Amino acid sequence: MATASAVEEAGYPEQPAWFKQSFLDLREDVAEAKEAGKRVLLYFHQNGCPYCARLLRENFGNRRIAEKTQKHFDVIAINIWGDREVTDLQGRETTEKKFAARIGVQYTPTLLFLDEQGRVVVRLNGYYPPHKFETVLDYVAGHREKKQSLEEYYRSLNPSPASGQMHAEPFFLSHPLNLANRPRGRMLAVLFEQATCAPCDELHGDHFKRRALLTSLSNLDVAQVDIWSNERLTTPDGRPLAASAWARKLGVIYTPTWVFFDDKGREVFRADTWLRPFHLHGIIDYVATRGYLGQPSLQRFLQHRTEVLRAKGFKVDLLK
Repeated sequence: MATASAVEEAGYPEQPAWFKQSFLDLREDVAEAKEAGKRVLLYFHQNGCPYCARLLRENFGNRRIAEKTQKHFDVIAINIWGDREVTDLQGRETTEKKFAARIGVQYTPTLLFLDEQGRVVVRLNGYYPPHKFETVLDYVAGHREKKQSLEEYYRSLNPSPASGQMHAEPFFLSHPLNLANRPRGRMLAVLFEQATCAPCDELHGDHFKRRALLTSLSNLDVAQVDIWSNERLTTPDGRPLAASAWARKLGVIYTPTWVFFDDKGREVFRADTWLRPFHLHGIIDYVATRGYLGQPSLQRFLQHRTEVLRAKGFKVDLLK
């Protein structure tokens, strides 16, 4: 069995820490989830599975999907070749691999969404891209199986897929990145992204089209880093690393993530959540003006900024 570090080096991320650490008595798991107002999601995987890696990095690497999953589901990982003991929903004791074989798991990942009685609401055989996967999450979390089929629900929404590409911007620093060799006094914003990332598409298609935000961003050096790339770079503190290794070292697991550094290469702030333009603009100002030095609370800084703008007659809509 590959070690966690070996799996990471091969490009297969570890399972999120928020997955449930289950004793694999599925009857207890269903009952505990029900008591917490959740449902159980069984995730069947195997070592070295590239589609499992995509699920972990592209789907659960999307903070909105990850937070939605944590809120509504207890996720339990089952290795289709594993030997851990499993007690199934009929009370029969078996092993992971025998349980997977008994219910006909042929693909990894296979995902079983269970209701409060342990019945399968939806079964996904194989990898589903983020826009489809999130639709299934909403369908099962909302108990919509009582009203319509998953196919009908999906057609009614017709969600758009991510573009599957990295977007270049003219204000990005050129590659290969040497982030230690920059003008004195300039702050640095490093934008960590990946190709399959709908929030990244929105960032480029909406946020970076806004003149006020771009004017504020011009006060910083801005670098884009693909969290799965093996391209070599020099970090702000002068270390040569692959981009993916640096992202892991910094603990970047969601995209897009902004990490801000001062001119001495020290991290001073990060934003690893989905942001509307107003809040992203405020965070950029917070860093560019060194506001974090005098006001350690971002929320107080944003509140003051909002009050000042409104006092000057500007209309402030926090969601636009």
